Amino acid sequence: MKPEILAPAGSFESLVAAVRCGADAVYLGGKSFNARRNASNFTDDELKSAIDYCHKRNVKVYITLNTLASDTEFEDAGFDIRSMCDAGADAFIVQDLGLASFIKKICPSAVLHASTQMSVQSAEGIKVLKELGFSRAVLPRELSAEEIRNISASTDMELEYFVHGALCMCLSGQCLMSSVIGGRSGNRGLCAQPCRLPFGVNSKGGNNLSLKDLSLIDRIGEIAEAGVCSLKIEGRMKRPEYVAAAVTACRNSINNVRDKRITSALGAVFSRSGFTSGYFDGKLGKDMFGIRTKENVESSASVLNELSHLYDNENPLLEVDMFFSLKKDAYPFLRVRWGQFETTAAAGVLPAKALNKEITPEEASARLSKCGGTQFFAGKVECDIDSGLNIPASVMNSLRRDALTGLENLIGEREQREIRAADISHSKHISEGRKLHIRFFDADQISVEVSADRVIVPLETPSDKVRMLCENGCEVAAEIPVNVFSCSEEYVSKLIELKEAGVSLAWACNIDGIEIARRAGLPFASGFGMNIYNSQSLKVMDELDAEDCLISCEAAAGSISKLGGEIGRGVMVYGRIPLMVTRNCPVRNKLSCKECGRNSVLVDRMDVRFPVRCRNGCSFIFNSLPLCVYDKPDCIENVDYDLIYFTVETASECTDIIDGYRSRRKPDCECTRGLYFRNVL
Repeated sequence: MKPEILAPAGSFESLVAAVRCGADAVYLGGKSFNARRNASNFTDDELKSAIDYCHKRNVKVYITLNTLASDTEFEDAGFDIRSMCDAGADAFIVQDLGLASFIKKICPSAVLHASTQMSVQSAEGIKVLKELGFSRAVLPRELSAEEIRNISASTDMELEYFVHGALCMCLSGQCLMSSVIGGRSGNRGLCAQPCRLPFGVNSKGGNNLSLKDLSLIDRIGEIAEAGVCSLKIEGRMKRPEYVAAAVTACRNSINNVRDKRITSALGAVFSRSGFTSGYFDGKLGKDMFGIRTKENVESSASVLNELSHLYDNENPLLEVDMFFSLKKDAYPFLRVRWGQFETTAAAGVLPAKALNKEITPEEASARLSKCGGTQFFAGKVECDIDSGLNIPASVMNSLRRDALTGLENLIGEREQREIRAADISHSKHISEGRKLHIRFFDADQISVEVSADRVIVPLETPSDKVRMLCENGCEVAAEIPVNVFSCSEEYVSKLIELKEAGVSLAWACNIDGIEIARRAGLPFASGFGMNIYNSQSLKVMDELDAEDCLISCEAAAGSISKLGGEIGRGVMVYGRIPLMVTRNCPVRNKLSCKECGRNSVLVDRMDVRFPVRCRNGCSFIFNSLPLCVYDKPDCIENVDYDLIYFTVETASECTDIIDGYRSRRKPDCECTRGLYFRNVL
C-alpha cells in the first residue's frame, strides 16, 4: 500500500496547489488553536469550503488544534470543534491532552492524531497514546530510521513522519525560548523563531541554533518500509509554489519518476544552505546546521513562476467507469461509478432517428470520455445503443456533466456525526498547605543537609545518596528525562535499581515516561515538559493515576490560581527554565566535549549568556537568569507544592537557595519573575 502524502495548507491557494499536484491529505488550521497562527489559515466558512473541495476529490483534511488552551478558551474551542466536525473534518491533530479529551466528549467518533508537539519518542509513549484514544502519532523529526522501525514493530498505530521542510533545533513541544525571550509562545502557535538569530559558543558570533531544512523525499521507499503510513511536508507558512513542488516531488518519488527539474526547483524555492538527512541517518553534527542566505532567497525568485503552473488546472484524480444507454422510445441515461459511489443522469429528450449518420458505441465512448476540467478521468466505458439513432452532442455533454457533478457531490458527502454537549465547569482547587519539592539536575548537587517533602534526583544518582535522602525523611523520586528515544530499556533498568535503594516515585517529563514508570513498577508524577496548562489536562492526568502535576511555567499566575480538579499541583518557584532540549549539541559546532567540560554557554547578539548542559544524549539550554518567586509566596494561589528546580548551581549554591526559600529571602543574584506575570501570547 502506497503511503499517504500529507501536505500543508496555510491558505486556500496552497490547499488547491496541494490537491492538484496529488496530495492524499492536507492539514490546515482555523484562526485559533493551531501552531501556525501567523499563517493565513481559514475562517469557519473557508474551512467548510476547503473540506468540501478536498472531499469531492477524495482528499482527507486534518485539522490542527495543536496548541495549549487555557480554561477561558475552552468555550471558543468547543464552538470550533463542533463546526469542524459538522463540516466533515477527517481528524484532529492535537497537542493538549485536555483538548484531546474535550474533542472526544463533544464528538465520540472524532479521530485524534497526536501532534509531534506531544514529544512522544518511543513505543512506550505510543502505548499511552492508544490508551488515550489516539489513532495516529506524528513522530519527532529527531528519530532515526532504526528508531522508527523499532517503534513500528511494537505497535499497530498509524505513524506519520516529516519528509520535507524546516527543522526546529528543539524537540517539538519543549521549546520555551520564544516565550521567555519574546513573550510569544511556540506552544501557543506564535513562535518568533529566535533560534534563527545569531548565537555563538562562549562568545558572540555564529548560528549555532539554526538547522538546515530536512529533505528525505528520495528516501520515501525506505521510510515506508520502516512502517510510516503518512509522509508529512512541513510548510503552512510557505508559498503555494513550495507546496506544489514538494507534493510533486513526493508523488514522483513514490511512482519512481525521475524529474531533475522538479528536484532542482524544490531546492531553489526554499532551503537553508541546502538540506539535511542527519537525524534519519543518525549522523548528527556540523553538517546539519545552515541559515537562509541571500543566494537562497535569490534562487527562489527564479522558479516561482514555473512552479505556479504545476497547479494551473484541475488534476484528473479519480477514474470513473461509465454505462451509457441509448434506446428507442426511452430517455437516454448515463450511469457513472467510482468505487462504492454511483449516480445516474437522464436526458429530458428522446433520441431521434438518424437521418445521415447514426451514433456508434465507439463515437459515444469517445465523447463521454472527455472529462477535461474535472477531477475525473474515464476508465471503462460501456454503451448499449440501438441502431439507427442519434443524439445531439450537447445532450451527451449535459449527461456527462450532470452525472459527474452528481458523483462529485456524492463523494463529498460525509456521514453525520453525533455531536454532544460537553461540560467544562469545575470547582476551583483549594490547597491545604504547600509542600516543598526539590529537583536536582546532577547528583553532585545533593548534599547531606538536603531535606524536603520530595526530592527529585537524576537517574544517574548513586544508591547511597538515595538512601541518605530517605533517611532525611524525604520522599525520593527519580526523573525520567524528556529525551527518551532509544533509552527506554536503560531507563527502566535504572528505575528498578533506584527503587531498590528507596526511590518510590517516577517524575515523568513526557508521555513516554508514564509507561516507563509503569514498567518499573513505580507510580508517577507529571513533571517538567508535560505541558499541563488547564483544568482538563489535570483531569486527564488524574485519570491516568498521576500522583500530582507540575503546571506549565507558561501559564499565568492568575490562571493557575483558578485551575480546578482534585489532583495535586505545583509550580516552579525557583530555577532556570530549560529553553530548549536539543538532540544535536550546539556547542559541538565549535568545541569537543572535552573542551567544553560541561561549562559552555550560548551567547546571543545582545551578549546574553545561556548555559548549556548535556545529559542522556541531549543538550539542555537554560535561561540566562533563574526564575524566582518564592519571596512572594502569595502571588500564585491554590497550589499544593513549590518546586525548586536546580540546573547549573553548585552544591553550596543549592544549599543557600533552599535556606533562602525557607526564609523567603530572594537570592543575591539577578533573577526574573519568569512568565507568570507577562501575559504570554
